[in-house]
Amino acid sequence: QSEAIEAALAHPEAVVVTPAGDRFGGTGWRIGAASGAVTASALQEAKDRAETAAMRLAEAEDRRRQLQGELAAAQREEAHLLAQLDELDARLSAAGDALARLQSQRRESQSETEQLQARVAELTERLASDGRRVDELEQLLPSLVAQEESEVEAARSRGEARASLEARAAVLVSRRRDLDVRRAGLDERSQFLERRIAETEQRLDADHQARRDAAARREGLERSLAVIDGHLAVVNGHRESVEREHLALTDQRRRQTEAVRTLSSRLDDLRRERTDAERSLEERREQSRRQEIEQAEATLKLETVIEGLRRDLDVEPDVAVASVAPEVPEGVTLAARTRELERELRLMGPINPLALEEFNELQQRHTFLEEQLQDVRSTRRELNRVVRAIDEEIQTVFATAYADVSANFTRLFSTLFPGGTGALTLTEPGDMLNTGIEVEAKPSGKNIKKLSLLSGGERSLTALAFLFAVFRSRPSPFYVMDEVEAALDDVNLHRFLGLIAEFRSEAQLLIVSHQKRTMEAGDALLGVSMQPGGSSKVVTERIGASA
Repeated sequence: QSEAIEAALAHPEAVVVTPAGDRFGGTGWRIGAASGAVTASALQEAKDRAETAAMRLAEAEDRRRQLQGELAAAQREEAHLLAQLDELDARLSAAGDALARLQSQRRESQSETEQLQARVAELTERLASDGRRVDELEQLLPSLVAQEESEVEAARSRGEARASLEARAAVLVSRRRDLDVRRAGLDERSQFLERRIAETEQRLDADHQARRDAAARREGLERSLAVIDGHLAVVNGHRESVEREHLALTDQRRRQTEAVRTLSSRLDDLRRERTDAERSLEERREQSRRQEIEQAEATLKLETVIEGLRRDLDVEPDVAVASVAPEVPEGVTLAARTRELERELRLMGPINPLALEEFNELQQRHTFLEEQLQDVRSTRRELNRVVRAIDEEIQTVFATAYADVSANFTRLFSTLFPGGTGALTLTEPGDMLNTGIEVEAKPSGKNIKKLSLLSGGERSLTALAFLFAVFRSRPSPFYVMDEVEAALDDVNLHRFLGLIAEFRSEAQLLIVSHQKRTMEAGDALLGVSMQPGGSSKVVTERIGASA
């Protein structure tokens, strides 16, 4: 056992097992093999029960074969009776009632089958749950792997035996239903024969000879009924046997279920006991580890103090203990003085032997950052000079453009509005970078200057005056305008066309318009048309100078 302990300590990842049943591993130690006795006995009991169930199953199989033989004989007898009663079957008029009863019995049989299937599903689920519990036991109890595998195999065999028994029970139930159906048919035929006998007796009251014949026929029918009653008794006996066998199988399955439930409860109890034992063992290990850590800390602290005495004071511990304590102020103990000195040392902080190197590195870093800062400042000054130069250029260009546009706007406005005056004014003349432009328009006969007070045509004409003032101030090779004269009346349109005629000698104008007069003033017309179901088409027509 000592060698096993040493091997377990040398190899924590391995599990060491001795011939006596002792187990040593990283998850825990177990002395002896007593912990598996309960499970082994439970498994042996389960095996014995499984063997008993197998024996009972064999007996049930023999009984089933016997019942099958009896049922075959009954079927042969029933076939003989059916051959004799074929002539009477043609006269049956109550087939509808028999069919209704058969359907009701069929529904009852289906309900019983569904209940049996639900029971089978429940048992299957329980078996699956037992399998999962066995798997958990395999993971938690490595020492019982072989026993658990045998238990799983036994549970699987029990499940197969249970399924076979249930299938056979279902076959027996179906055969019992068949016998019930056939018995009901025989009862129906017997009732029909009795009704026929009564009718025959009524008809033979007038004829004695016919009555004697009817009596003889009646005797034959009574004998047939007696035979039928005998067959019914045999069928009832078979049905009772089948019912008893079914009850026996049901009771056997219940006992097996209880056995499985007992095994599951025992496994759960063992699992809980093992969990509690592991928790207790872990707590004791934790206490042991804490004690070892505290002892190691105390030892380390003692060694540190001794080493400090030897290194700092060059004295041995015995000499330090025997030396005279230093004098302290009155009312202050040595422990308090020690704490005060330690506090002062902590406030002073640790000694950094690399402080000079860190200072040199920081100084170099500071010098580099100063140089970079100087570069950034010089760059900023250069950028500010460039920004000021650009601002001055913008102001100069804007002032020049504004002066040109303002002069041209005043002239063009007087052309488009004869007798009127128009001007452009700056909102902030002192700040050319942020200033805005206001348009003042005063047509002839009106004492208003704001564009919002003008009519739609007047606002459009004022906007055209500003636009052409920009064109004239900063000429371009061509201009594109889209329906700019849509809101002009005939008089203002005439003035607009005059302005177009003035600019056409300086540049090329492209105008999108729906006005006929504007089209007539052009040198060429470009039209876009699209026929129904076709694609767009461009039509070009050049107009002569006379047009």
